[in-house]
Amino acid sequence: MFLGLSRKSVLVTAASKGIGRAIAEEFASEGARVAICSRDKENLLKTSDDIKSKYGIDVLWCVCDLSKRKDVERTVSAVEKEFKSIDILINNCGGPKSGNFSDVDDSDWRDAVDQVLLSAVTATKFVLPKMIEKEWGRIINISSISVKQPIDNLILSNSVRSGLQGLTKSLSNEYGKFNITVNNVAPGYTLTNRVYEIAVNRAKELNVSHEEVLSDIAKEIPLNRLASAKEIASLVVFLASMKASYITGTTIPVDGGYIKGI
Repeated sequence: MFLGLSRKSVLVTAASKGIGRAIAEEFASEGARVAICSRDKENLLKTSDDIKSKYGIDVLWCVCDLSKRKDVERTVSAVEKEFKSIDILINNCGGPKSGNFSDVDDSDWRDAVDQVLLSAVTATKFVLPKMIEKEWGRIINISSISVKQPIDNLILSNSVRSGLQGLTKSLSNEYGKFNITVNNVAPGYTLTNRVYEIAVNRAKELNVSHEEVLSDIAKEIPLNRLASAKEIASLVVFLASMKASYITGTTIPVDGGYIKGI
């Protein structure tokens, strides 16, 4: 399928590994101009080199702590200087601390809000002016199935990611008149370091191996397996394309059928 993303400029945050990296690679495969950022310079260098080797394109990378407004502003400025504008923004980040309500304190709540919600707010605020000027843009927020079906022992993610869902809907209503679509992709259990960490923590609580935990999770999924990061990336790239020009303000799970609600 021709998605028409050749030469479109995209910034993918937290893209040095996991789902963010898979999204950056998928855009590169479509011929887009790709910029990535994360806090880990070593992983950024490796990812940019790998993508160049595989797809023959130079990837712009920036070291950026998404919880710091100045870092985000500097990153957006650097990308816009290189690409003239950012056509597509992918707001991605790592998950907040795991735990139940009694396990987290006020600082954990503030960190979760900064990491998940305010990072997306800040990046969006900086890219919107150029999108409005061009009357075209795509903003895609990477969330979690926890916005549809809360996950045990993830009180912070369950709560704060729902705020991101509200932001998505509100932005879509406000900026649709500028031909800017805003959507939320909610990955299910995906083979990433984050899910591995959750499995290890749950295994300690249950006094079993993390392999058993991952196997039990897979049994709860109708497709009987966890997703690959590439399967999440495929939807993201489609939503950024002209093929998805009438889809906005929605949250789409990529979960193998895990969510039980209709």
